[in-house]
Amino acid sequence: MEHIPVLLNEAIEYLNIKPNGIYVDMTLGGGGHSSKILSILNSTGHLYSFDVDDESISFAKEKLDKYSNYTIVKSNFSNIKEELYNLGIEKVDGILYDLGVSSFDFDDKERGFSYNSDARLDMRMDKTLKRDAYYIVNNYPEQKLANIIYQYSDEKFSRQIAKRIIEERKQKPIETTFELVDIIKRSIPEKFLHSKGHPAKKTFQALRIEVNDELNNLEKSLESAVSLLNKGARIVVIDFEPLEDKIVQKVFKKYYREENIKGLPVSLGEPLLKRITKKPIIPSDEEIERNNRSHSAKMRVVEKN
Repeated sequence: MEHIPVLLNEAIEYLNIKPNGIYVDMTLGGGGHSSKILSILNSTGHLYSFDVDDESISFAKEKLDKYSNYTIVKSNFSNIKEELYNLGIEKVDGILYDLGVSSFDFDDKERGFSYNSDARLDMRMDKTLKRDAYYIVNNYPEQKLANIIYQYSDEKFSRQIAKRIIEERKQKPIETTFELVDIIKRSIPEKFLHSKGHPAKKTFQALRIEVNDELNNLEKSLESAVSLLNKGARIVVIDFEPLEDKIVQKVFKKYYREENIKGLPVSLGEPLLKRITKKPIIPSDEEIERNNRSHSAKMRVVEKN
């Protein structure tokens, strides 16, 4: 399985790696970013890489096997502070996030992430989670379903889709991705069915976000990450969706020096950040051509003052 890390060279450049530093890759995935970081670290430096997916971890271990100065943490990245504290780490020199959907999850037809493959409704990145897409589709009340479909994907037919789901599940449980795709298609007016993109794309995105509590976990993780930075340490975030980017900007804005209220002390006990990238870094045309999944990527970088 090919894994192509997005904005690899840019992320490593802006992470500003010290060979003897302590770094965290919050999204191990296929190990592309982690292996590049490890190639720069010396024997006194160390990398901690987070992931919740066993397949990703197994694949990445093969790529990282030639290095000894790394630790894989099987945990959601929202637990960064607790997990690092348990390993005796209180401060780090850099943290990297690549928020793209894992290729291992998306390409595995059995995981139920894709509207192009028939599988049981699942969508859990962490297989130990109790709530999956099947549970949400078959148990959430109509208004709650409509709300998450609209809020997490801006699907303008969210109410019609939620209403149809409720009607269908009264007859029998909705069990597979293709069953859900069929329901979505029958909920959207014919003239909109062939608009840009697959008609089920937005609903599937919304369900994935809800299943994995992605936005709340991201906000919690970023808040913890800020508190773990050494002076001069950086956070590099590569995101792909407007909702993610909004959270990244919101959290970082709280800690920008220029955002502090005039007349208050410079330090209020919280780390203060400065923007390294005034505007987000985006992939080159060449990268997008090589890897179409990178087309919506934005990279933002901050540093602790």
